[in-house]
Amino acid sequence: MSDLTKLTLSAARDGLHKGDFSAREITQAHLKAIDEAKILNSYIEVTSDQALEMADNADAMIKGNEAKPMTGIPIGIKDLYCTKGVHSQAASHILDGFKPEYESTVTSNLWNDGAVMLGKTNMDEFAMGSSNENSFYGPVKNPWRATNSDKDTVPGGSSGGSAAAVAADISIAATGTDTGGSIRQPASFCGLVGLKPTYGRCSRFGMIAFASSLDQAGPLTKTVRDAAIMLESMAGYDAKDSTSINIAVPNYEAALSGDVRGLKVGIPKEYRVDNMPPEIEKLWQQGIDWLKSAGAEIIDISLPHTKYALPTYYIVAPAECSSNLARYDGVKYGLRVAGDSLDNMYKNTRAQGFGDEVKRRILIGTYVLSAGYYDAYYLKAQRVRTLIAGDFKAAYEKCDVILTPTAPSAAFGLGEKVSDPLAMYLNDVFTVPASLSGLPGISVPAGLSSDGLPLGLQLIGQAFGEEQLLNAADVLETAAGFSDKPAKWWGA
Repeated sequence: MSDLTKLTLSAARDGLHKGDFSAREITQAHLKAIDEAKILNSYIEVTSDQALEMADNADAMIKGNEAKPMTGIPIGIKDLYCTKGVHSQAASHILDGFKPEYESTVTSNLWNDGAVMLGKTNMDEFAMGSSNENSFYGPVKNPWRATNSDKDTVPGGSSGGSAAAVAADISIAATGTDTGGSIRQPASFCGLVGLKPTYGRCSRFGMIAFASSLDQAGPLTKTVRDAAIMLESMAGYDAKDSTSINIAVPNYEAALSGDVRGLKVGIPKEYRVDNMPPEIEKLWQQGIDWLKSAGAEIIDISLPHTKYALPTYYIVAPAECSSNLARYDGVKYGLRVAGDSLDNMYKNTRAQGFGDEVKRRILIGTYVLSAGYYDAYYLKAQRVRTLIAGDFKAAYEKCDVILTPTAPSAAFGLGEKVSDPLAMYLNDVFTVPASLSGLPGISVPAGLSSDGLPLGLQLIGQAFGEEQLLNAADVLETAAGFSDKPAKWWGA
């Protein structure tokens, strides 16, 4: 039964539909594996009883010939998604005890298709971080370690718990959210596929907000095909989300033709940043060669405002987080720390409820929105954001997709950058531009670093061009042939 945890989503779907095993059996195998991998700290809460009940319901759907591609698939849910009656706290102390009376639209879609919830995965508090070290519940450990090293590495953030769970085979797939790279960067660090869809493709209803104009739901999976299957279940128009786009959801798996002949792949010169490690540059060139060999046409492009993307993001995102997190005051739900006045209750609750990184971003955001600084910072950042989006629009007149590295390095050690916020923020240098422009992006595992840690390549597509993006990613994945797995060191 333990071999069931090694399956890809597509293989598990096929096995379930053929009757090779039941949803209960594959769910039990994953619950056992979760228990054996507690040292990773990838789950905040494991919903064993609910998972088995959902598995039984899935088995009934399969027996009644009502199965869908996600039916019976055991998955982890990032703690940013509200799940009815289940712990939903964005890994923050300030939401202690919060169990919503409603379900997020994305998880509702998954449950309607028969997916099984194994539990809520750990994350950076309120999705603020690039290493999953900012959780109230402690850091997540990446199942990957450098060759001949006993040093723990980070899984990336903020969807680090979801990424670690899939990489460690304690979840077949998992939901993540991506604001500035929080699906793609963890995927790169953990040797997975991570897909951020176009902004508006998946509903944000029931997702605890960080930065509303940037947050987007997406899957973390073992393969590109798995990402295509899961995205189709997650996506769709939702009247409860004013930013949801009312267009049909394609059959993404059917788009995986394996043929990219004539596809025009843009290579932006601005992504060759200072001090880029030679192995990242080498992998990028290898990715170019792979796509060229598959029949794609390689085109040099320019995205001239790329150098402004990171500072723009770290003005816009904190400003929106400052506004969104103002609702956490100890009055309505979650943590309440008493004081001798209403103002002091607010102060005490927020002081104890928010972690250091969340406080830092709230302070930055409040500053850039304050009188006298709004025009100088926030308004200017929004204008630059428009220019960055314009760069992509111009580039797509020449090319179909864009190929870049996903992250400027492999996974780094736990505690290595936690005291240097600016060094931590630089992890988002390749992922932020697509986020600011609302474009879909996917990270595909493409090789190992000199230390034996995974490295990813990123493809960026046109708005609502996920079909073309996934097909290109599938070809890249096949060419890379990445099959390495982390050593199972936990629980030893």
